[in-house]
Amino acid sequence: MATSSSARLSKSVKQQYLELPQGDKVQAMYIWIDGTGEGLRCKTRTLDSEPKTIEDLPEWNFDGSSTYQSEGSNSDMYLLPKAIFRDPFRKDPNKLVLCEVFKYNRKPAETNLRQTCRKVMDMVENQHPWFGMEQEYTILGTDGHPFGWPSNGFPGPQGPYYCGVGADKAYGRDIVEAHYRACLYAGVEICGTNAEVMPAQWEFQVGPCEGISMGDHLWIARFILHRVCEDFGVVVSFDPKPISGNWNGAGCHTNFSTKQMREEGGLRHIEEAIEKLGKRHHYHIRVYDPKGGRDNARRLTGHHETSNIHEFSAGVANRGASIRIPRSVGQDKRGYFEDRRPSANCDPYAVTEAIIRTCLLSEEGEEPVEYN
Repeated sequence: MATSSSARLSKSVKQQYLELPQGDKVQAMYIWIDGTGEGLRCKTRTLDSEPKTIEDLPEWNFDGSSTYQSEGSNSDMYLLPKAIFRDPFRKDPNKLVLCEVFKYNRKPAETNLRQTCRKVMDMVENQHPWFGMEQEYTILGTDGHPFGWPSNGFPGPQGPYYCGVGADKAYGRDIVEAHYRACLYAGVEICGTNAEVMPAQWEFQVGPCEGISMGDHLWIARFILHRVCEDFGVVVSFDPKPISGNWNGAGCHTNFSTKQMREEGGLRHIEEAIEKLGKRHHYHIRVYDPKGGRDNARRLTGHHETSNIHEFSAGVANRGASIRIPRSVGQDKRGYFEDRRPSANCDPYAVTEAIIRTCLLSEEGEEPVEYN
């Protein structure tokens, strides 16, 4: 299994330096989404004191020509802090800072989807929209080969790996455990984890989060996973179909509810929302992966617990449907529904915004409305 050279550096040597006192100074790692809409970048600055709120964090900038976000002749981009978390790698009082990216003219960068998402969430805050997202991912070696798979072949067929236990079934649990604890330390609303159907594939769940915080917490959870994998010398992939053939793909199933849906008689509101989603299927497919549906076309085949990308469907306890109503929700007549279409590499801001636009703002057609 190919691991990175940095994984062979002594972590105990590094630890003796991390244990040195840092005085009153604080390291703040600024994190942002790059021009691919999928990649994350980061850099660190020193603060004179521990920031207690977002307002305590200064703006910063970076070279957008090196992150697919600007031309070299006019490359300065601005970082505006929007969410703050504890740093599980450097520990307290140090911080992780999730930022929005703005161009030289102070307009949002093309991959800054948080801007419009926040506007839409503000419009429906009285309905208290809750989200929970189930992030699937695959652990790879630096050679791109799934972690733990034979060098010149494949493991046994799918069947024993989902929620599996044992060295021949669970590939990479150390990474999963490290990530889980790091998220809890950081303050991420992580609520669970499990091994998935394909060996070396795992899932963690984040939520319930209200409004814009869903995207904030999922992006930071992804960043922490990238960093944990870096320490172990392996790579995390959010590709929706990392291995072609008879292997499960990777999604980011999104659970959604409003206050009305969660209250008595809420099933009627759930069914009304699903009816609206059915009329706007192609709009959602276009939004649910960063390549306008091309990534999901490899995954949503109607096989391997997916719906067909060309058709909308819904059902109780049906994992082959576009929208699944959990059996308990059907029995209780209230709760939430699960949209199973988003890809593992989706932008959670885009996904949650699209659900609000269709289900709560009752938009129709294939194009989103402009809100000032």
